[in-house]
Amino acid sequence: MDHKALLQLAEQARKNAYAPYSGFTVGAALLTKEGRVYTGCNIENATYGATVCAERTALFSAVSQGERRFCAIAVSGGKAGKAGGLCPPCGICRQVMAEFCDKEFTIVLGNSEAYQTYTLAELLPLAFSLDKND
Repeated sequence: MDHKALLQLAEQARKNAYAPYSGFTVGAALLTKEGRVYTGCNIENATYGATVCAERTALFSAVSQGERRFCAIAVSGGKAGKAGGLCPPCGICRQVMAEFCDKEFTIVLGNSEAYQTYTLAELLPLAFSLDKND
C-alpha cells in the first residue's frame, strides 16, 4: 500500500475521533508487514490523562488482534475536522511504537495531498528499550 492510500485511511479514521474538549481530531492507519491495516482515532476524556491518541488506538487494536509486525503508520490531524499540517506523534506514542516497531518503521505525516515521511529512529533517536538498557 502506498503512503497516499494509507493517509486516506487515516483521514477516514479521523472522522470517528471524539474530541469535544480540544476540537483537534486525529486519525491513524497502521500497516502490518502482512498488508493488513488497523485504524484508530483520538478519544478524549474530561480527565485529560485518560485521553488516548489515534496512533496508540491503532497499535493497541492491532496488538490485541495478535499482530506484532508493522511497517508503517500514517497520521492525519487538525483542528475542527479540517486537514492541518504535519501532526507528529506525541512522545508517549513514539515510545509505544518503539516497543513494537523497528527503527526503520515509517511514519507518514500530513494528508493525501501533501505529506512527509520519517523513520521511527528520526523521530525518537534515543528510545528507551530494555534490550539496550540491561
